[in-house]
Amino acid sequence: MSRLRRPRALVFSLIAILVWFAVGGVVGPLAGKLSDVQKNQNSDFLPASAESTRAQQVLDRFNAGSKNQLPLTVVFEKPSGTFTQAELDTIDAKVQATLHKPLLSKLVQHVTLPNGMTVPAVFPSTHAQQALALSKDGHAYVVNAVLDLSTLLGNGGAGFRTIKDVANEAKSVLDAPVPGVTGYVTGAVGIFAELAGVFGNIDTVLLGVTVLVVALILIIVYRSPMLWFFPLLSAGLALTTAQGVIYLLAKHDILTLNGQSQGILTVLVFGAATDYALLLIARYREELRHVEDKYHAMGNALRGVWEPIAASAGTVSIGLLCLQLSELKSNAGLGPVGAVGVISALVVLLTFLPAVLVLVGRRVFWPFVPHFGSEIVETKGIWGRISRGVGARPRRTWAVSGILLLILAGFVTTLKAEGLSSTDVFANKQSPAVQGLAVLSRHNLVSPSADVSIVVNAPAVQAVVQRLAQDPAVARTLPRAAAPNAGTPTVIGGKAVLDVFMTPQASSQDSQQALRDLRDAVHAVPGADALVGGQAAQNLDVQDASRHDRALIIPIVLLVIMVILMLLLRSILAPVLLILTVVLSYLATLGASAIVFNHVFKFAGADASFPLFAFVFLVALGIDYNIFLMTRVREESRRLGTRPGTLKALAVTGGVITSAGVVLAATFSVLGVLPLVFLAEIGFTVAFGVLLDTLIVRSLLVPALTYDLGARVWWPSRMAREGREG
Repeated sequence: MSRLRRPRALVFSLIAILVWFAVGGVVGPLAGKLSDVQKNQNSDFLPASAESTRAQQVLDRFNAGSKNQLPLTVVFEKPSGTFTQAELDTIDAKVQATLHKPLLSKLVQHVTLPNGMTVPAVFPSTHAQQALALSKDGHAYVVNAVLDLSTLLGNGGAGFRTIKDVANEAKSVLDAPVPGVTGYVTGAVGIFAELAGVFGNIDTVLLGVTVLVVALILIIVYRSPMLWFFPLLSAGLALTTAQGVIYLLAKHDILTLNGQSQGILTVLVFGAATDYALLLIARYREELRHVEDKYHAMGNALRGVWEPIAASAGTVSIGLLCLQLSELKSNAGLGPVGAVGVISALVVLLTFLPAVLVLVGRRVFWPFVPHFGSEIVETKGIWGRISRGVGARPRRTWAVSGILLLILAGFVTTLKAEGLSSTDVFANKQSPAVQGLAVLSRHNLVSPSADVSIVVNAPAVQAVVQRLAQDPAVARTLPRAAAPNAGTPTVIGGKAVLDVFMTPQASSQDSQQALRDLRDAVHAVPGADALVGGQAAQNLDVQDASRHDRALIIPIVLLVIMVILMLLLRSILAPVLLILTVVLSYLATLGASAIVFNHVFKFAGADASFPLFAFVFLVALGIDYNIFLMTRVREESRRLGTRPGTLKALAVTGGVITSAGVVLAATFSVLGVLPLVFLAEIGFTVAFGVLLDTLIVRSLLVPALTYDLGARVWWPSRMAREGREG
């Protein structure tokens, strides 16, 4: 680089750094408010055509005074015998004292008995009321308090308090326990409180572990104590930028954000940004050995990596945007949220990181500085030996690795992705909320709130009630009335509402089938025009929509990725092979996950959306590594021929691509320690799948197939016609 251009490059670098710091200062405050624009209700995600959505439109008119209610359940169990009258009186006294606590006294509206009757929040318990709250076997006693959610979350009364605060205050009822009696705070408040504990620090945990893992891996790979800081700084800037942009888009209803998408955004941006940073730094390190001037070396590095990085970002972004075809708005919202994150990572990593690296210069790699003219050690290390092994036995390599993947893929049929019950969503079965739900189920104490709400034409109320009485899955049916315990149902616009309490089922599949049978039954009542809604119906519609989404979106994403690969590699055969290997890797990962979930973790199953989320991360992100490898194979094949070019590309990219895979796997594996089955499953599956892809598919299967096919892999481009094998 001439002396005239070097100052210009220095000025551009300084300007890029200052501009990005200015951007960070502007979007940083917006990023901090991202949680304010979340929407987390199932009803916000379902399509307008879903039956539960249509039912909810009518239910909203009936729920004017009750839709802001939140049930708090405390259940007591005496396994060794039945409750005595003295024990019930002691528990009632403790409940009364707890209801007088500062927060609960402002929130509790009334207490609901198991038969649906209500009594005042502060009540002199009668023997009759105690009998209604006692299980038939006499081993369990339940108190269901109804909280005013609007006061809980509003600014009046005690001010804003979290649900976790309410649960902690309610736990005082368990102090000084009755001998032989165990109590649990459960129900919606107990579950939400535990969920708040799970998600409260999830971003901090993910970021902290990612920083540690990336730092350790970069120190191991580059043996530099300071290089780790700059990729992480770039990733943090990319995440802040993405969060600020998404906040503005969500605030103006251009996209939908939920807590799940926000958590995924963090992992996605850090995973993508770290991958791009590792590729850029590895190429920059390589070019510093060929070129004396650091600016010239960075220019060469950018010319070598911008195309695969841009192709990777484009592939992931377009793949994510395909999620907008989803019936579920939560999945559809993840598409643009993720795309904004990936594009932010692309722009920051191609502008900010190069500017920082050239300003620091070669000393960023201290103490093993890549000097001009020094030897390229990658071709002589472990990846050099692996590449020579692939070249020596290519057909045996791809055959053995392919058979291994096929064996694992054979277990995919054992994956139970049919949804999870409310107790099965927690991996930690010892949590108080889960144990409390188990006690309710064990002693046949029905839920304190209705599982299903059915909208019917008012004249058909009795006919529907009689039909529901014949359903063994229905515990009881209560017509919705204007006043508690009133006998005449409320009619609005010619419609009435029946609240249905379901009997506990053995599994989520049984619960879903029971609800489907209930829908068929009430739909068949003449003149009822019944619509089945409520939380259970919404959950069922979410599961059905998830199945529809994965059947529609997965093939479309694969087709889009294949088209992008064809344009990038100027070939048809190579992209087809890459897609086939990615699909095989995905199925093998699901098969391995099914084995672990069923026989090691002993999970009850998986959510219906699990295969789609696993696909998005494994395929959309996993294709990065094949892009990084095959673009380098094509580059080296032009100079050396296809077969030696394949081995050279595998040797020089093996370390950096594997490092990127380990970083992404380690980041997602953090989800595995969280006590939610869905997150634990996603964490394990993505971590295992990424490692399988980087260590088997990209390191052995793809290069062996490419080497075996030779120049034919580039068909129908000129490289295939020239037939230069090397």
